[in-house]
Amino acid sequence: MLLLACAAWSAQAEETLSYRRNSLATMLVFHPEDEFGPEIYKAFDSLPIPDKYDDHTIAGTRIIDNSDIKGVRPRESGYYKATYGHQLTPSELRKNALYTEELLNNAGIAKKMVALWFGFSGSSVDDATFNTSLLQSRGQYNASDVDVALALQTTRGVASLSDAGEELLNNTFVLVNDITYVTAEQEAAAAKTAMNVIGGLLDAFTGGTGGRDLAKTAGQIADSFTGFKVKTHSYLYQLEWNDSVAAVFYQFHYTDTPDPAKVQAFLDDKTTYRLKYVAHEYEFDKKSVLKGKYSRTELVRTICARSMDKNIVALAKQYEDFKVKTPVYSVLTNERGKIEGYAAKIGMKEGISENSKFQVVQRIMDPETGKTRYKYIATVKPKKGQIWDNRYNAVLEQDEGATLPYTTFVKTAGGEILPGMLLIEGKYRKIEN
Repeated sequence: MLLLACAAWSAQAEETLSYRRNSLATMLVFHPEDEFGPEIYKAFDSLPIPDKYDDHTIAGTRIIDNSDIKGVRPRESGYYKATYGHQLTPSELRKNALYTEELLNNAGIAKKMVALWFGFSGSSVDDATFNTSLLQSRGQYNASDVDVALALQTTRGVASLSDAGEELLNNTFVLVNDITYVTAEQEAAAAKTAMNVIGGLLDAFTGGTGGRDLAKTAGQIADSFTGFKVKTHSYLYQLEWNDSVAAVFYQFHYTDTPDPAKVQAFLDDKTTYRLKYVAHEYEFDKKSVLKGKYSRTELVRTICARSMDKNIVALAKQYEDFKVKTPVYSVLTNERGKIEGYAAKIGMKEGISENSKFQVVQRIMDPETGKTRYKYIATVKPKKGQIWDNRYNAVLEQDEGATLPYTTFVKTAGGEILPGMLLIEGKYRKIEN
């Protein structure tokens, strides 16, 4: 295969390399009672799904309005909420996570995600049908590989459907973000209170007014601070798709020609399709400072985007099925043809640092079984000073690495690396040596 030099990089290179991404839908817990609640709502609603995931958003399901949730727990309404000076306890986090799981399943979100996977459409029960076009395109299958009627007649065909389930449907996630915030005013009020207490104690000991003067000065400094920081609790849910769920769907619900009985059975089913809670992550950076000049709306959007990205990175490290797979887009050579590195469109947004380590794997479709397997090829790490800062608004912030077109990796072990092979951070249980 031709080695691509650094100068030969182009946007078309990315488009020619397709790979199986995990699918993701994101949701926001909206707190309308908060001053910045509407800005957070607008910011979240304007942000796209991270480009390393396929967008599996269900129309009309992105916002969970906390004010509409009544009588769910002794607290009487909505979520246990992180506020300034109050961190959620492990018990509150667990209750939030399981309550959200119940909320999503009662709303039939899992079934809607399955319907999206299988192109469910029609004007009525009488003419509604399913198809496998999305499975075919996202999984790079031939049409015959995911033709349900044909597949169910052969062992290899069933294996192909099983592979699609394991590689695609089972790697479908919902990320629910509960975002609250800390403002300059909250920090200023806390600083004033603390300094007033300290000042009062100082005056009590000295009999003077130096403590009160100290408190006044500290209050003025706190008032001048213009920080806005978000507290982001992210709860991750995975679509449950296994052999028993697949058997019900293919036998009793799926039909590519009008069949009102099967369609109605699918619509009425309230137990087969479920989402399960798998992980939680919390992000709050007390030192986050933005250097650029932002409007209030853009400030909130930038901080929320970066906070959610950090949680996605942490969840991918915590929960293996959520790991990002990123293709090698080009092999970088110098003018003498010597390999100097490997380019991949991944960077600080995905948590890349000089300490990151990635396995390079080759995805192989077994012609006998129709199943996908991953073969280990090499190990790479980012090249110092060549990590792309692809975080939201990094260019506006003029951050180091923001103008790079990709991150450059260097090989530390293994064999020949070619464009199209996949990078996976850390260990991945499905890899064969």
